Amino acid sequence: MRSPREIAFRLRQEAANALLAQTSPNFALAAECPLAILPNPNIIANVLRGTSYAPELISTAGEILQGRIPIFNTVMEYGPTIAWRRDPRSGIESTTDYFRRIPYLDVTAAGDHKFVWEINRHQHLVLAAQAAVLSGSERYSDYVLRQLEHWWPENPFQRGINWTSALEVAFRVLSWIWVFHLIGDRMTTNFRQRFLAELYRHGLHLEYNLSIYFSPNTHLLGEAVALHAIGRLFPRLPRSRRWRTLGATIVHEHMQTCVREDGSYFEQSTYYHMYAVDMFVFHAVLENAPETYPAKLARMAEFLASLVDADGNLPFLGDDDGGRFFHPYGTRSRFARGSLACASVLLGKRFFPFSEYDLDEIASWWLGPECSPKELALAASNSSRTFQDTGIVVLRHGPIVALFDAGPFGPGGAGHSHSDTLSLLVSAGDQEILIDSGTFSYMNPEWRSYFRGSAAHNTIKIDARDQGVPAGPFRWSERPQVKLLEFTTGSRPVRAVAQCAYRGFAHTRTVALTDGTFTTNDTIEGPPGEHDIEQFWHFAREPRPIDENTWVIGDAAEFHAQGGVVEPSWRSRYFGTKEPSWSIVVRRRSTLPLTLQARLRCGD
Repeated sequence: MRSPREIAFRLRQEAANALLAQTSPNFALAAECPLAILPNPNIIANVLRGTSYAPELISTAGEILQGRIPIFNTVMEYGPTIAWRRDPRSGIESTTDYFRRIPYLDVTAAGDHKFVWEINRHQHLVLAAQAAVLSGSERYSDYVLRQLEHWWPENPFQRGINWTSALEVAFRVLSWIWVFHLIGDRMTTNFRQRFLAELYRHGLHLEYNLSIYFSPNTHLLGEAVALHAIGRLFPRLPRSRRWRTLGATIVHEHMQTCVREDGSYFEQSTYYHMYAVDMFVFHAVLENAPETYPAKLARMAEFLASLVDADGNLPFLGDDDGGRFFHPYGTRSRFARGSLACASVLLGKRFFPFSEYDLDEIASWWLGPECSPKELALAASNSSRTFQDTGIVVLRHGPIVALFDAGPFGPGGAGHSHSDTLSLLVSAGDQEILIDSGTFSYMNPEWRSYFRGSAAHNTIKIDARDQGVPAGPFRWSERPQVKLLEFTTGSRPVRAVAQCAYRGFAHTRTVALTDGTFTTNDTIEGPPGEHDIEQFWHFAREPRPIDENTWVIGDAAEFHAQGGVVEPSWRSRYFGTKEPSWSIVVRRRSTLPLTLQARLRCGD
């Protein structure tokens, strides 16, 4: 039920929108180019031209100019003219009605809004502008200016699907800021006037449509970061001082309330944690934050560094949004390396042993290309540890890294949580062994249910029911009670014990790591009578049976579980795509208590 305060907020919001919808783009505005606070593009270009990163970026930009644009790691054929309101997969195109009247959640009327929104973030235009700076060629900047000229009449202010989400407006704002910074000097006087007017109107829309009550998570954070950025970088715009103050206030409050003391972001999603790190880092680039801000940001980076495997690949826990705050191109599993490199340069600590190449994607553009990783001492710990607030246990032995999810669902409706409590993920070096199945889709009800359900994770399912009760695509009801009971690192084996209790059942999992061998014990307790118990194990490679109960996974991993069978399953490496995968499932119909054991040996 909405509070009187929220109702008043929403009424003011809609009244402001009604007035804004009548505004004209005929503002006489001015701004300096390049933007003073960000690194000079010519200096960046001089340093990056001799790297392996530059030709890769220019090659991708060349494909974009041909209408072949990467969206969620899939190249979409848009052709020479982009249909900005059309879902590129279904072909469904929505109208230019007032944005509140667009049924963007109805796939029959609007298509999959995630795919529509992604191209309208205009991050591909930033890439083309970067290519213009690196190559010196006008064809990349000409492309950017043509695309903007086409976008404005196709998406009138506050009309159509590309105004329905304030976060998407914020992403577009950030892209336009970079476009202006990189190639604003190539704009004609008339074009620059139109550009600044449209950017200003984007700022007005953000100011009056902040997700304070709708999605006070990364939505609100991203909107506040963008609003602050306009105010900070364009001080001659009429409302710049208010935007800078309002945006900074929200960002700093968000850091205090949504980042836990162990450095974890409250969404309980590894991917959304990385999103938040990038947002907080970019804000810190532009603004001197309170003293507590960099300390908490450092803990966020330490948390992220603890999650990645030995090669810097970020495993999934919870939802994978598919996008990226900056430069959503290249090898997606390595995005965390770029985020950690940038945070390291900003904070003066090397949280992960990243390379010079990892600096090029983000840090060189945000902070300048002067810093080398050799100048930073490695600060990240390479030992087993637990994060009490989020409930994640990290188990390490040499190149072997495991994540044991002993934490609860997220707060509120837990919209980005999966039913994955007590799941175990394992990698050895850069090789995945036990995996999370991923996310795939937000809009397809059947696949949304599958990928966030317990059967898609390395955990237990009781009587064919998930640990929580789905209450829509972004909400769980009757969430389980979860607690970490024990964590021991001082002796061998390293051991963690956690319990997940729901609807009268209690599932207790013990995970022990001795050298390269994991052993698990699952004890299920509950009401009298027989119950259907299923234990799921999802693998990156197809298991090859040795005997009735033992399988080889890849070259050096061996898995043992009594009575298990290999079954086909699905995984989604990237949002919007899925592929066949493999799982071992152990099924029992039994009275309780029941204990199931399994062993995974990693190594030669």
